[in-house]
Amino acid sequence: MSLAELVGSGLLAPGAELERVATGATWAEGPVWLPERRAVWFSDIPGDRILQFDEATGALSTHRAGVEFTNGRTLDLDGAVVQCSHGRRAVERERDGEVTVLAERWNGVRFNSPNDVVVKSDGTIWFTDPSYGISKPQEGHPGETEYGDHYVFRLDPATGRVDPVVIDVEMPNGLAFSPDESVLYVADSSLAPPTGVRDPARPAGHAIHAYDVVGGRHAKNGRTFAVVDPGLPDGFRVDVAGNVWTSSADAVQVFTAAGELLGRIEVPEVVANLCFGGADFRTLYVTATTSLYRIRTNTTGAPAASARARPRRRRGPSSGTGGRGRPRGPARRW
Repeated sequence: MSLAELVGSGLLAPGAELERVATGATWAEGPVWLPERRAVWFSDIPGDRILQFDEATGALSTHRAGVEFTNGRTLDLDGAVVQCSHGRRAVERERDGEVTVLAERWNGVRFNSPNDVVVKSDGTIWFTDPSYGISKPQEGHPGETEYGDHYVFRLDPATGRVDPVVIDVEMPNGLAFSPDESVLYVADSSLAPPTGVRDPARPAGHAIHAYDVVGGRHAKNGRTFAVVDPGLPDGFRVDVAGNVWTSSADAVQVFTAAGELLGRIEVPEVVANLCFGGADFRTLYVTATTSLYRIRTNTTGAPAASARARPRRRRGPSSGTGGRGRPRGPARRW
């Protein structure tokens, strides 16, 4: 499978080529397209900074440094950036230069190191919590897994309530919803454990799992959607047709909604994550090791929650700690 198959399927235009548009990161991750800026923000995790690529000028700049090892990010209902912080062990929102911690605890204990995040059209925030940021010194601060595992959580910012929604993936990493939000996809990257040492008694997965979303808040009927090889799935996105575009060791792999491999876009560096962007959302941006790449497609990314949201509901107080529906004070600001 190669780029030619994606051209043949109509997902890429004839002559589409991958181009490197920026470089200089240590480990590039967590891209998001910002329509108002016409720019991509992405993380350089070991460099502890957020980088900005300006599509109009081609310039790469540092948006902020000393950011406590941010990783994945997405847009909130109103276009604010919601992102994961390894260093703060938290999910946070950045709006107009102000960073607010939305949640950093569940059931009285701290998260491990939130990794990737999506916002549903009802405003709830779903995020993965592996332990890379507390196990790899270059990606955060040493720490313990205080609840003893790695879950996917759902945060309701209106109440501060945090609930586990997926508990059976060994090392949850990237995640995304299907276009109609009826399916939640979760990557398992346990083939590369955070400590670098595999425990033979623990699973070593490299697949994307699928769950039915029931009642808008529960993930049920977990099953293997696709095994990613070579390497493992890290970040991924879904297009309007339900195709899943995922990272792998040497390429972006594209699967149908039924889990059939359509083709690959080979990338000369190890791929971490990706997002759709550009004025028409047909440009695929790819973070891969030191660089940001892009390629034009014939599809568009599934609408972000901010684009498909209902009119905003009045929000209650945000919780700085999370819990079982009991907000514990105002959100923290930095």
